[in-house]
Amino acid sequence: MKHYTHIKDLSDLKTTIKDAILLKMDPFKNQDIGKNKTLMMLFFNSSLRTRLSTEKAAKNLGMSVMTLDINNVWKLEFEDGSVMNMKSTEHIKEAAHVISQYADIIAIRAFPTLTDKNKDESELILKSFIKYATVPIISMESATGHPLQSLTDAITISEFTEKRKPRVVLTWAPHPKALPQAVANSFIETMQLMDVDFTITHPKGYELNPETVKDSNVTYNQNEALKDADFVYAKNWSSYTNYGQILNQDTNWKITKEKLGQAKFMHCLPVRRNVVVDDDVLDSDQSIVIQQANNRTFAAQIVLKNILEQL
Repeated sequence: MKHYTHIKDLSDLKTTIKDAILLKMDPFKNQDIGKNKTLMMLFFNSSLRTRLSTEKAAKNLGMSVMTLDINNVWKLEFEDGSVMNMKSTEHIKEAAHVISQYADIIAIRAFPTLTDKNKDESELILKSFIKYATVPIISMESATGHPLQSLTDAITISEFTEKRKPRVVLTWAPHPKALPQAVANSFIETMQLMDVDFTITHPKGYELNPETVKDSNVTYNQNEALKDADFVYAKNWSSYTNYGQILNQDTNWKITKEKLGQAKFMHCLPVRRNVVVDDDVLDSDQSIVIQQANNRTFAAQIVLKNILEQL
C-alpha cells in the first residue's frame, strides 16, 4: 500500500479489520517499526479526533510527529501555470517536495468548498500532494471521502455485531450547517465491501453521488429503513444535486429511542445533541459513539503500520 486515500487501497479489508482488533489488544507491540520515522500531519481544516487519534497511533508505533495548521502559515498555490502575484506565497510543487524531505509519511486533512462541485471532486489538494510529494500520503478526510473514519466504522461494527450478516442503516439527520458528503461516501463504499445488509435512507433531494451509491438499497422512508436494524449510523450531508445546499432541516429525521429500537447507535462525532439525536439515545448503552471514537486510533495505526512495513 503506497498511499491510503480510499478504503480500496487496503488489499484485504477483512484481514485489516482483524489485524486492527489484534493490534488494539497490544498497541505497543510494534513500537519499534516507526523508530527514526516522522509523520507530518497537515491540516487545512481543524480537527479533534482525527488529529489526536492519528498522532497517538503514530506514537504507538514509535514515530515522531510534526503537525502544521497550514492555513495559518500561508496560502499555497495548486494551479499549474499560475502567475503568483496575488495571495499565494508558495506553490505545491516546491512545498510538497520540501515537506517530503522532513517526513516519511504525510497525512492531510482538507475539506470541500461545498460551492464548486467540479473543484471538490477533482480532489485538487490531495491529488497534488500525491503528484508532487515523494513519500506516502494518507487522507485524514478530503473533499469527497474519509477513509480513516470508514475503516474505524468497519472495525466497530465487526467488534459489536452479534450476527454473521448484521443489518446496517445509514440515515441522514438534520443539522443547522451545510456539511460535506465525505463521511457518508466512505461509509457507503466500505459497507459495500462488507458482508452486511445495508440500507441508506434520506429525504428526497439528498441523493448522494450515484457513482458512489451504485446498487445499494435506498429508501426515503426512515421508519421502514430502521425497522429491525442492528446498527444505525446517523450523519448529515448537504445536497449533492443542488450542491452544498440545505434543502430542509426536517426535525422528524432526528434519531429517537423509539426509532432506534434495539439497534446500536453510531456517529462519527462531533454530534449536535437533540438535533441529530436525542440525549436519551446518546446517554444509553445502545450508543457506541465513544467506543467508535476510540477505534480511530487503531484504524490509523493499522494503516500506518502497513505503510511503514513497505518503506
